[in-house]
Amino acid sequence: MPVLGMGGFFFRARDPGAVKAWYREHLGVGGGMGAGPVTGHTNEWVWYQQAGPTVFEPFKADTSYFAPDKQAMINLRVSDLEGLLARLRGAGIEVSREEEMEGVGRFARIHDPEDNPIELWEPVATPPAAG
Repeated sequence: MPVLGMGGFFFRARDPGAVKAWYREHLGVGGGMGAGPVTGHTNEWVWYQQAGPTVFEPFKADTSYFAPDKQAMINLRVSDLEGLLARLRGAGIEVSREEEMEGVGRFARIHDPEDNPIELWEPVATPPAAG
């Protein structure tokens, strides 16, 4: 297949600069975050992230999993979900949902300043391959 992975996530915002700054400050997400694996340099437009699983899944139009007035929800893979939630709560960010799915991992839901849902996912640790 010629597709290698997600190349970007684009969404509308009433105040793009403020929303971008919020994601960078609270989640470490967005352009300029991380460094290129080969050069070690950053790029103001690119977020270099850790490789791992990505779920690409359409939901039914009438799903109750996220608000009906939202067309999409971003899911971010995290490590140390408890520590991240403590920092977010300390910054006054409400955690609206927490759950665990056996064999998949732990989840928490927050919203950005424009009320876009963000699902935080700490995948179940996979044991190293036998060698």
